[in-house]
Amino acid sequence: MKKIGIILFSAFAVQNIVAQSEKDTLKTAEIQEVIVIGTTRITNKQEKPLGSIDEYLQKSSSINMIRRGAYAWEPVINNMQTERTLITIDGMRIFGACTDKMDPITSYVEVSNLSEAEIISGQQGSCHGSTIGGAVDLKRQKGNFAENKWDFNINSGFESVNQQKIFGAGARYQHQKFYLEADVMSRDAENYKAGNNMEVLYSQFRKINTSGNIGVKIAENHLLEGSVIYDKATDVGYPALPMDVSLAEAVITSLNYQMVPKSELFTSWDTKIYYNTITHRMDDTTRPSVPVHMDMPGWSKTYGYYSKLKGEIKNHQLLMNVNGFYNQSVAEMTMYPNNPEENLMFMYTWPDVRTSFQGVFLEDKAVLNPNVFIKISCSLGFHSNKVASEFGLNSLKIFHPDMKDQKSRLLKNISANFEFNRNGFNYGFGTGYGDRAPSVSEGYGFYLFNSAERYDYIGNPELKNESSAEANAFAAFKKNNFYVKLSGSYFHISDYIIGEIIPDLVPMTIGGKGVKRYTALKSATIINSALETELIFLNDFKWKAQLTYSQGRDFQNEPLPYISPLTLLSSVSFEKNRFSAEASVMANSRQTDFSEVYGETETPAFAVIQISAGYRFLFGKNKIHTKIGVENLLDTQYNTYSDWNKIPRPGRNFYLNIHYQF
Repeated sequence: MKKIGIILFSAFAVQNIVAQSEKDTLKTAEIQEVIVIGTTRITNKQEKPLGSIDEYLQKSSSINMIRRGAYAWEPVINNMQTERTLITIDGMRIFGACTDKMDPITSYVEVSNLSEAEIISGQQGSCHGSTIGGAVDLKRQKGNFAENKWDFNINSGFESVNQQKIFGAGARYQHQKFYLEADVMSRDAENYKAGNNMEVLYSQFRKINTSGNIGVKIAENHLLEGSVIYDKATDVGYPALPMDVSLAEAVITSLNYQMVPKSELFTSWDTKIYYNTITHRMDDTTRPSVPVHMDMPGWSKTYGYYSKLKGEIKNHQLLMNVNGFYNQSVAEMTMYPNNPEENLMFMYTWPDVRTSFQGVFLEDKAVLNPNVFIKISCSLGFHSNKVASEFGLNSLKIFHPDMKDQKSRLLKNISANFEFNRNGFNYGFGTGYGDRAPSVSEGYGFYLFNSAERYDYIGNPELKNESSAEANAFAAFKKNNFYVKLSGSYFHISDYIIGEIIPDLVPMTIGGKGVKRYTALKSATIINSALETELIFLNDFKWKAQLTYSQGRDFQNEPLPYISPLTLLSSVSFEKNRFSAEASVMANSRQTDFSEVYGETETPAFAVIQISAGYRFLFGKNKIHTKIGVENLLDTQYNTYSDWNKIPRPGRNFYLNIHYQF
């Protein structure tokens, strides 16, 4: 509480100073990072327009990806996994249905229906719920009201490394009173080849994604919009895991009401209700020599809403977001003995956990003068978990005999950030404090197998809230054609949730080393730093480089798992008229600071080279964007620190992307 008091006092002291200063402008810089996505916004600057969402996100200096196969990578923000971060689609809360994290939220959208990804670091990202590491909001394409107009596009692509065939199409209609959008995207891939032509078995996948939007102007300054996304993946292999996925299916729907008030105080009001359901089925029927056949289906249903109200008072930009959701998460495991006369074994791995959340978020961007502004935000949320399955509750009571079927928590986030910009110099610093509730797996998971560590995990409903105190800073300079930025963040996390070995328990999984139960370490620290540069030379050439380094330690100075080593991304691009070309290199240093306690081993250094070229053809109002390239040019066999069980990454890959717009 002492930490909270200090941060609150500092934040509101600065706020009072700002409130005394009246300025003429509300133009403020945006601290958050935005990655442009989407087939309707293809430009020559996109290296691989039809790449997956995962490939787009991993270009960010604050995002890494944990990879268990060729499909559905897990986004990691500030070296914190999804339990400590927040991923939303247009502000909608969505929860995966897989206990093994095979279906992150990013796997249920496509480049055909997204426009950008907004990345917010740390406690600043608590607009749609509590977070410690940060947030990513995947924003969908927005229709417009205009004169009668039709737009169509067709997308096609091919990748040699896994024989992936990509096909998509979209249509948009605009009218002064309504708009209509629809698109479809499919991907079909076989096993990929790693370096030296090594086939990585069980890495195939099939996926189809469709979406639709319809907007109606119901009155002047009033919009009603309905949207739906349907995503279905089948025959998805996971070479780093003992099981594959026969089905991952999602339906994501929403109804949105927007109004621009005729008021000097309020500038917009945006209210949305939404519903999504996810079905996920793991099985091992395609694997040879399985000791005991298992089925592991999971289901997740979420009902939610938010209502955002924006306003301006003198030199203040104000935002209030009232939001909430109700989620049901159920997962099962059925084991089929080899002897048909023996009984089946059944358990709930997620015992029908019902989670509800009601919260409010407040933000104030205040301008001291045209060069200086601060942003202060805070949120307060009421979080509750309830175990609805009596069978599942009794199973957990074997380990926690005094547990109740329901537990409620109060979640808090607050942050304050200052920024100065003048004569090309830009610097800022900030602080924050926040906490989070344990995830469903951390609180209520029952014998969840971690194949990297080879331990079964059991949840702990008695865990405290995990809390984090954060400090961040950056300094940047831009002059003519040169830009450089140095940034860093520090997180001190109290009651850090992680697995602890329970020596007296026997693993359920054949070949497992033992059983771990989620517990809370006294504390842990994570430090992130990044250096980014950009230089335009000879008018048409651009050099970009990004160097990142992180370190994570627990209170005993032992390394934390899945912390990125020194990483370099560098590229030189050329663009003139309708032609573009790019050469880039991605490299990691040798990972020597790894966590043996959590199943990590040393990862060798590597460097891979990519080249690409593109041309835009114009035929009247019709446009054809073409992109051809080679990834991993030297066919290097390598894996990164975040590749589960050291599965190698793809080898040399020739790809072709074609986008036809008419």
